Amino acid sequence: MSGNVELLGSSLAQAKAEDRAALIAYLPAGFPTVDGAIEAVKAVVAGGADIVEVGLPHSDPVLDGPVIQTADDIALRGGVKIADVMRTVREAYEATGAPILVMTYWNPIDRYGVERFTAELAEAGGAGCILPDLPVQESALWREHADKHGLATVFVVAPSSKDERLATITEAGSGFVYAASLMGVTGTRESVGEQAQDLVGRTRATTDLPVCVGLGVSNARQAAEVAGFADGVIVGSAFVKAMLDAPDEAAGLAAVRSLAGDLAEGVRKR
Repeated sequence: MSGNVELLGSSLAQAKAEDRAALIAYLPAGFPTVDGAIEAVKAVVAGGADIVEVGLPHSDPVLDGPVIQTADDIALRGGVKIADVMRTVREAYEATGAPILVMTYWNPIDRYGVERFTAELAEAGGAGCILPDLPVQESALWREHADKHGLATVFVVAPSSKDERLATITEAGSGFVYAASLMGVTGTRESVGEQAQDLVGRTRATTDLPVCVGLGVSNARQAAEVAGFADGVIVGSAFVKAMLDAPDEAAGLAAVRSLAGDLAEGVRKR
C-alpha cells in the first residue's frame, strides 16, 4: 500500500486555492491515552485543522518545550509504543480523511528499522514524516524508502540556516518545508516575530514546496499574522496545553476542538 503524500499535497493546494494558509495541528500519540489521542486528532480536524502531525513520544525531545515534554512523559509512562503510533495514524486517517504525518526524532526509527517503519506508516495511511534531527546528508536511506512507499519527507529549517544550506535542505525534502519561526524549543509565545517572515522568504527562493511555519503560534491573531506570509500555520503546544489544563478528557477534547475552530478562522483572516 502506498502512503498519502499526494493527499498532503492536495490539502495544501486546496488551502492555497481558497486564498488562505493551511492549519496544521500537532498532538502526541498516547496522550492522555492512546484512545484519547485518537479522539483528540478527530476533534482538531472537526474543529478545522487541515493536516495533523502525530508526535512519536521520545525520552529526550530536544526540540520540544516543557508542555510537550510533559505530554510525552505521560504517554511514555503509559507504555506507548510505535505500534500505538501507527494505530493512531490509521484510525485518525480512516475517521477524518485528513493527511496524517508522524513527527519523530531519528533514533526510534533507526532502532525500529527504516524499511519496517516506512512500510507500516504507508499501510496505516500516513502521509509522511517530519524529521527535525535527521541531517540531510545522512537521509538517503530514509528518503529511498519514503519515496518507495509514497511518504513525504519534511525537513526543518531555522532562522540560522544560511541560504546555501536552505537550498540543500529543500532540494532533498518533499511535502512541505517546516520553518521554525525562531531559535529554541517549542512553546507558545507572545509574538512570532519577523524572523519567521524573513525565513519564509529565503526558503521560498530555493523551492516550490509550500513553506509552513511552526513554534510559537497559540491564538487566532498569531495564526492570522503567520498566514499572511506562510503556506501553513503549525500549532502544537497550545493544543497540548489545552488538553493538560482540562479537568477531564471530555473537556480536553472540547477545548482542542474549540481552539482549532478559532485558529481556522485566524488562517482565513490573513
